[in-house]
Amino acid sequence: MTSPSPAERAALVSRLRAAGCVYAEDEAELLLAAARSPAVLADLTDRRVAGEPLEYLLGWAEFCGLRIAVDEGVFVPRARTALLVEMAAELTGAAPAVVDLCCGSGATTVALAHRLAPRWLAAADIDPAAVACARRNVAGLDVEVYEGDLFAPLPERWRGRLDLVVANAPYVPTDAVALMPPEARLHEAPVALDGGPDGLSVLRRVGVDAAGWLAPGGHLVVEAGTTQIEALCDAFGEAGLIPTVHHDEDLDATALTARRPA
Repeated sequence: MTSPSPAERAALVSRLRAAGCVYAEDEAELLLAAARSPAVLADLTDRRVAGEPLEYLLGWAEFCGLRIAVDEGVFVPRARTALLVEMAAELTGAAPAVVDLCCGSGATTVALAHRLAPRWLAAADIDPAAVACARRNVAGLDVEVYEGDLFAPLPERWRGRLDLVVANAPYVPTDAVALMPPEARLHEAPVALDGGPDGLSVLRRVGVDAAGWLAPGGHLVVEAGTTQIEALCDAFGEAGLIPTVHHDEDLDATALTARRPA
């Protein structure tokens, strides 16, 4: 597509800003780069103004410096989840066995594949659309992506042998899902958002099951809201894990690491 005039570019930015796009200038440049023709640009702009996530329009999201393919309906990687990757990389030794649960697009899986040198790396998600998207993102990497509920689809031979379990499980309380930005609640799969009455239903299950799948000294790393951390620490402690809280002000992210005692 030929480069738009300054007036056309300014009009695009103004329309995006009026629709509530906080980073209207950046989004305009991305839409311009993605459009093959003025007609395509008009369609993408209309869809964005209507509230469709930018990542679905582009077909990708940036995460930890990587371009991750994102299909419609699949959970869009959040920048704050980079804290999970950082914590996992700090805690894990050489040649770890690693599983990424509730993997969504596989963004965390791909980031870990680039940060670690795992002897085994796998991902799992209960949503078939997410599994298909994750498999596309890990193509060319030595990674298995399983469809199923948490640890259920994993090979039994890895029970008690995992060095690292990462889980970006849903943690939004059911009643709060309706209060989320429309980009999320209207477009992303509910199973990727709804964490049950207090938001911790899935994470509690992750902690209980991880205690049996981790090797002695292995770590679980999850993300949660700051108001949920105390209850989650209690739950992980009851499961036999030793929790530690981490917070990153810049990312506005809170992560909980939990070690299985050696």
